[in-house]
Amino acid sequence: MITLYGVYRSRASRPLWLLAETGTPFTHVPVIQAYRLADAAAADAPLNTASPAFLGINPQGQIPALVDGDLTLTESLAITQYLARKHGGTLGPATDADAALMEQWALFAATAVEGPALEILYTQGAGGDKTPEGQAAIAVNAEKLRRPLRRLQGHLSRQDWLVADRFTVADINTAECLRYAQGHPSLLAEFPAVKAWLERCQARPAFQAMWAARLAEPE
Repeated sequence: MITLYGVYRSRASRPLWLLAETGTPFTHVPVIQAYRLADAAAADAPLNTASPAFLGINPQGQIPALVDGDLTLTESLAITQYLARKHGGTLGPATDADAALMEQWALFAATAVEGPALEILYTQGAGGDKTPEGQAAIAVNAEKLRRPLRRLQGHLSRQDWLVADRFTVADINTAECLRYAQGHPSLLAEFPAVKAWLERCQARPAFQAMWAARLAEPE
């Protein structure tokens, strides 16, 4: 039985979305980030990323983590890739070329998209979009995203999905990384094919179920 550690308000959203797509049975252990707690070491603290029990699963103290038999994985994109291959059906690769492309898009999302997208999210979350310094930081990170977004725009102008013209784990991984920049007031409007693709991804019932569970968690 698969055991997935992590809360919805984390990168665990990626494998949780995929598992919702496939209907694969799993055990969910909600491990919260230690930095969100007043005292992560308190006797009554919930299971968190600094808890000795969880550090035995991932000594790095980060979520998500997945245990499947003797296998432990501690990187969200590796977890989604594994689940797609083992349980994903059409969400996983049908050929070696599919597998290579899915890995490529995961690396693209992690290296070209996630960093600046997160900076936009964090700056907005801290109210920086209301200060000149914060607005400048958002503009810098939006510019960093324009190059990968131009690549996505060209690709998605020719087909609806990233790999094999069907919804796959590549779409989940890339959409979840790009989601962090979705609050930018105008960036995605510059790339209409990307915006339409992200809306298609997020209209899926499995995403909607994952998002509802995320919103139900305490902030």
